[in-house]
Amino acid sequence: MEITSEEIALHIDKAKKGKQGAFKFLLDHFWNEVFGFQMKRVRNEHEAEDITIETFAKAFDKIETFDENYTFSTWLITISKNIQIDKTRKKNASIYSNTTDASNEQVQKIVDHSPTPEDKLIREQNLAELLRYIKQLKPHYQEVINLRYFQEMSYNEISEALKEPLNNVKVRLLRARKLLAEIITLQG
Repeated sequence: MEITSEEIALHIDKAKKGKQGAFKFLLDHFWNEVFGFQMKRVRNEHEAEDITIETFAKAFDKIETFDENYTFSTWLITISKNIQIDKTRKKNASIYSNTTDASNEQVQKIVDHSPTPEDKLIREQNLAELLRYIKQLKPHYQEVINLRYFQEMSYNEISEALKEPLNNVKVRLLRARKLLAEIITLQG
C-alpha cells in the first residue's frame, strides 16, 4: 500500500506533539532509505546501522524544527550525512569524544508509557521460544531487549549501562522490538 505525503505529514505533526505511534511509523517508513544511504557511504553494516540509529534519535529529538516546506526523507538524509561526516572527521583526527553527556536537557520526545502490542507479545510468549527468537537478532539488539525486558531497566538505566545517549537507546529498542515482532510473526 502506497503511503501518501499527506499521511507522512500527519505523522510528522503527531510526532511533534510527542505521539509514540508517530515516531514508530516514521522509523519504520524511513529506516531502509536512511540505512541504504549509509551502506553506500560507509560500506559497513554495523557502522551504517549505528549512524542510522543516531540519525533517527537526533531527528526525533529535533522534530519540532522540521520545516514542512521540505521533504522529510531529505531532512533525514541530511542529518545522516552530517553524522557520518562528523564520525569520519573524528576517526581521522583520532579524537575520542564521549557523547553520553552531550545534552543534560535530554528532551524525552519518545514517551516511555504503557506497553505496546510488541511488549504484550513479549510478555505472553513462552520463554524458551522467545529466547530462540531473540537469539536471531543481532547482538546489540539482543542486549537492549535483555536489559529492558529481562533485567527490567529503565531507558535511563540502559543509557548509563551502555554509555549511549538516551535517544539512541530509545531508537535501538524501538528497532529491536520491530525486528523481533517480525521474526515472531514469520515463525510463529
